[in-house]
Amino acid sequence: MADPRIIDIQLDQRTILWRNADVEQERRIAIFDLLEDNHFAPQRVHADGYAGPYKVVLRVEDGRLVIEINREDDAPLEAIILGLGRFRRPIREYFAICDSYYQAISNASPQQIETVDMARRGIHNDAAEVLKERLEGKIEVDFDTARRLFTLICVLHLRG
Repeated sequence: MADPRIIDIQLDQRTILWRNADVEQERRIAIFDLLEDNHFAPQRVHADGYAGPYKVVLRVEDGRLVIEINREDDAPLEAIILGLGRFRRPIREYFAICDSYYQAISNASPQQIETVDMARRGIHNDAAEVLKERLEGKIEVDFDTARRLFTLICVLHLRG
């Protein structure tokens, strides 16, 4: 019986060079929300019909995103490799708007905070759509899963 969801997700710690408390909190929330509710259905059909649940490892290798997909028992299934060129700008914009958001929280009016937060969500949503497009034909994900995966991709790009 198919169970197209992620039950465990790990970030390759060797890829992450630095993160502050705010980023760590974003990572924890993204992982928690992702594991609570996600749709993740690799499109490759396996000989034995395995269709989830999945354990996933994300890493960046040679400028590419590697999504390692494993069975529930940790047996490897496949690795999806995506070029990150289309994500460079959204990641840069997302980091910039997040910095503005964290600064606004400490000294801006509620309206200013809301404006920055709306811009942050807009960038995040656009990036999630790009991720869904890039995964098309490889992994079927819903919008919320794509948003949470994009957050984790951003964490993998921190350089300190």
